[in-house]
Order: sequence, then C-alpha cells, then structure tokens
Amino acid sequence: MTSAPHLSSSPPAATATEQLRTPLRLRLRPNALSAGHVDGAWWPRSRDLAAELPALLAVLAVRLGAIPRVSYNLTEWDSAPRQLALDGVRVRLSGFWSRPAHTVDVVAGDRHRTTLLLVPPDADATAAHDAMMRAAERGNTDTVEVLLRDVAAHESTADARSTCIPEQTFQGVR
Repeated sequence: MTSAPHLSSSPPAATATEQLRTPLRLRLRPNALSAGHVDGAWWPRSRDLAAELPALLAVLAVRLGAIPRVSYNLTEWDSAPRQLALDGVRVRLSGFWSRPAHTVDVVAGDRHRTTLLLVPPDADATAAHDAMMRAAERGNTDTVEVLLRDVAAHESTADARSTCIPEQTFQGVR
C-alpha cells in the first residue's frame, strides 16, 4: 500500500532571475535618515503576495541585505503562505489584521524595518505614479492616507463612470 504524496505548504522556490522579467514598480527614498510614515512605495501587479514578493525582495536585498521577514495587512492580499522560499532562503510572512492598511514592512537581518506604501494593483497609472514619487521624496512626511488620496479619487471617479448607464440602453423598453 502506498501513501498519498506529501504536499509542501510553501510555494516552489522562485529565483530572482525568473521574477525580474517584468519591471518592478518600486520607488525608495535616498539612503538617509528616515523621517515620515513610509520609506518608499511599491505598486504590485496583483494581490497575490507569494507571486509579487520575490522580485521585490531580490531588489531590496541589494540595499538592505538578508530579509528574513515581511509583515503585511491581511485585507490587502489574497491568501498567502506563512513563508516563502527565495533563492534557498526562507522569508517569514506575517499577516496581521492590525497592520496599517496600504503598507508592507520589510525587516532586514539587522532588524532594520523598511515601510513601503502599498499602491493598490488596480490603481490608475498616473495617480499611482504620483503617489509613488511623493512617497520616495527625501523630506516627505505625508501619511499613507494623504499619499493615496489621489489614487482613491481616481478610483471613485472611475467607479462613477462605470455605474452610469447610458439612456440609449433603455430605448424601446417599456
């Protein structure tokens, strides 16, 4: 009698090379003493944290060194594993309901915490770019809410346009 194969709870290891095929949408403040609410901004392409993180961590590791942990708000992402294997290194993923919305914390080996503004994947390109550029400015002290105000305004305008039903749709219906 044979037993069923054992399935690993963590996704297969992704190499940095595989993940860097598409440009990473990331802006970081210049290396300097950090002030303000965020240290830069990241605009992922999806809400799949396990798919999005390898490219981000590969780029950040050049600046920060080894990254053993990432903390995130549970409402921002689809389900994610508890850890991720990246080039043979395990990264612990910690999701919390209490984490500030629209942020991701990347913790480097020396316990240095880098907080990134998380721009929603479906954000308008112009508004997302503007928010990312402001978040990465050296002296920026804006809150996450202020940084994403234009992104939210674009989303509500787009929602209003998509819910309007043109009058000609109802022609001939009695």
